[in-house]
Amino acid sequence: MPGTPNPHAAGWQRLKRIVEQTDTRAGRGFDIAIQILIVFSLVTFSLDTLPGLTPGERALLGQLEFITVMIFTAEYLLRILVASNRPKFIFSFFGMVDLIAILPFYLAAGLDLRAVRLLRVLKLMRYSKAAPLFHRAFLIVKQELLLFLFIAVILFYLSGVGIYYFENAVQPEAFASVFHSLWWAVITLTTVGYGDVYPITVGGRCFTFFILILGLGVVSIPTGLIASALSKARESQKE
Repeated sequence: MPGTPNPHAAGWQRLKRIVEQTDTRAGRGFDIAIQILIVFSLVTFSLDTLPGLTPGERALLGQLEFITVMIFTAEYLLRILVASNRPKFIFSFFGMVDLIAILPFYLAAGLDLRAVRLLRVLKLMRYSKAAPLFHRAFLIVKQELLLFLFIAVILFYLSGVGIYYFENAVQPEAFASVFHSLWWAVITLTTVGYGDVYPITVGGRCFTFFILILGLGVVSIPTGLIASALSKARESQKE
């Protein structure tokens, strides 16, 4: 009869609300259960790297991995099922993260894709209230960050060329080419300074001094941009 509530539609909406929202007890329970499962899968991955595990222990970890993947697979399919726009969800950031979280298990025949399982930690971002704030902040400074990245790449290259010019003659093995010198440029501009490759000429050391000064900016500029963008994002969120 017209106007009669459809129990199937009501049940579908209830399921959609549980999966996608956290304003009900069932929805919060669903989210907490998935978060616990994500942490559990990361712990079992770490345990699987321990040396000296017996075949029985490795078999147990394999069974736990199988159960975990089956639950993640069911969650992924359920999210596709209840999505208002299924293609949009599948190709969204979190849709791709959910897929990557289970794909290595199904593709692992003959391949060692265990490390890819670490990407499951990205699933936790879905349940973080800060994730939308970071996304909004990124959109605010996206152009500035791209411009900075472009400038940083140029600086890395010029630094590699410069140190090659100063050091190649006296350290032909460490600075064999511009490509070899780029490693020095990366660890110097990022102010890491491993000490495995370093200049020994006066010119090279003077050049390194200026590169280190530039490196302080390479580290601090994006930090300042993101901090400013986060502040703007918080203000817009309050409004």
